[in-house]
Amino acid sequence: MPSAMNTPHPSVPPFAGFRPGETGTTRLPDAFFSDLLPFIDDLTELKLTLYCFWAVQQRLDNHFYIRRAELLASQILPLLSALPATDQATEQIEAALTKAVARGTLLTVNDDQAADEPIYFINTARGRAARSAFLAAQWKAEPGEPLITLPERPNIFRRYEAWFGPLTPLLADKLRDTELTYPFEWIEVAIQSAIERNIRHWQYVENLLKRWQTEGPPDGLVRADSPRNQDPQTAYGRFWGD
Repeated sequence: MPSAMNTPHPSVPPFAGFRPGETGTTRLPDAFFSDLLPFIDDLTELKLTLYCFWAVQQRLDNHFYIRRAELLASQILPLLSALPATDQATEQIEAALTKAVARGTLLTVNDDQAADEPIYFINTARGRAARSAFLAAQWKAEPGEPLITLPERPNIFRRYEAWFGPLTPLLADKLRDTELTYPFEWIEVAIQSAIERNIRHWQYVENLLKRWQTEGPPDGLVRADSPRNQDPQTAYGRFWGD
């Protein structure tokens, strides 16, 4: 008889599959599968661990950390816990955090700038370096409300379909190359320019991007060589500490 853990809830529709053209990825080290996964026997701890890997890779700065408040935000609790956003769900996440820290997956320090709120680092070379630098007061965690949520992050494929029309496999390959070549902020501005001029030809966007790459982008757009616009491989290298 299948366990309850393996049986989908009757009110939850079957997963329809990942959307065509979806390119967002989260990198996990091979050691996660060989050295961690066989020993994580708590579902909440597993979900928490995977979420932390995703969340720290969403940050635009060099310090890959996540606040306790971000993990206990009301919109995150249902994702990590089998329960709705209640005190009991919070207790589940707190227990999972304790397990992940004891296991060595997460490293933690208290932020005295935020009433000793715990912040967490993935136990990678980069995470260990960030924690050491934090303890040496070389940087401070960003204050304020939780920063990491689960937005519907736009990508070039959805932008294309919304204005220019249906995608074909050939176009998808071309858009993938464009997304790797230019900052997404440039692409969004170029598409907005096409919309304002009622131009429904992708070549217009490509021509703008090529011109900005040669002559420099308009005022307000960061240059393509800005640290904010590093390619995914470089960003992953920064995360792992390679």
